[in-house]
Amino acid sequence: MTVTVERARSRTEVLAAAAALAPQISDRALEGERGGRVPPDLLSAISDAGLLDLLLPESLGGLEMDPVTVLETIREISRADGSAGFAALSLNATFFVAWLEPEVARSILAARPRAVATVFAPLGKAEPRPDGGLLVNGRWPFNTGARNASWFANGVMVQDGGKPAIVAPGRPDWRLVFVPASDVDVLDTWHVAGLKGTGSNDVSVSDLVVAPEYTANPIFERARHEGAIFNWSFFALMGVLFAGFPLGIARRALDEFRELAPNKSRGSRPLAEEQSVQIAYARAEAGLRSAEAYARDVLGTAWERTLAGDETTMADRASVRLATGQAIRTGVDVVNTVFQLAGGGALFDRSPIQRCWRDINAGSHHGYFSEYHETRVGRSLFGLPVPDPWMM
Repeated sequence: MTVTVERARSRTEVLAAAAALAPQISDRALEGERGGRVPPDLLSAISDAGLLDLLLPESLGGLEMDPVTVLETIREISRADGSAGFAALSLNATFFVAWLEPEVARSILAARPRAVATVFAPLGKAEPRPDGGLLVNGRWPFNTGARNASWFANGVMVQDGGKPAIVAPGRPDWRLVFVPASDVDVLDTWHVAGLKGTGSNDVSVSDLVVAPEYTANPIFERARHEGAIFNWSFFALMGVLFAGFPLGIARRALDEFRELAPNKSRGSRPLAEEQSVQIAYARAEAGLRSAEAYARDVLGTAWERTLAGDETTMADRASVRLATGQAIRTGVDVVNTVFQLAGGGALFDRSPIQRCWRDINAGSHHGYFSEYHETRVGRSLFGLPVPDPWMM
């Protein structure tokens, strides 16, 4: 049975809503894994509480939360269940409608649940039509929340004579196209080891005409809505959403092991009384607290400058990438440590530690966390030119 939580409106209410939903999110984690998606009524409860509207503009009925609150909210959901947390951060792509005209955005937001799935990589092709529309064809893998979404916002490359069209100031015409779920084929491809409950299936569209007003470019263009948060770059906003995911899963793993260790032994003493276990657990705890403190500090400091009217700098954006990368690396190390310490009991599907281990290692394979992107941070720190700086 799903508990209804009143829609949040303030930072305090957002965090309270996430905490109130956390027990049932945790209790239904295995159900989500078996069904290959967040249970629909549970996803609706998360949406109705406003937790998929964290960055959506207030002018469109969203919460437009600050970065630290977003981190804490995704952290709480991910602590309850990694799949639900990853689905929630991904379906917060609802805020991409901030790049559309208000009446178009509202037509998308009218759907329930208010959940937009996205793959922003331009894996589709869009052929211009004489009437101004685009004829779209494409297939997008790893479309998280595909079985829960009401709308999709997926990347296409507009074509010109069989090759990418070029627009000012000389870049390819890369756009997101907004398409209702009824026009999208969700393919049965999500057979995986971790994040099973995210429903990150391939999706495809064939010869679909999309009106130009249902296209946007949040990577290169400014949002059509005012709001301090929209002064941040697209990929910095992605970092805000991603940061809480590994922190929440790692916290759950440590908490589960703290409950387990006094009651499990592999000899004459409980694990909690073994010196090697004590050292490993203490170091894991210190690492996680440090990674979380760093992420909060980076996001909070950049946000304070934004509120003061300052533009976010390349250094700010590099710091967001650096903090998010540290969060996933630390999270993986913490969970792997706990999984080893927990012994054979952690192998069973019923073990939350096993799910933490599968989910965080699966999540670490997302392109946002790749070393390819991390090299941009290193170049920035060395003062070297950063290729594709818009990806920071």
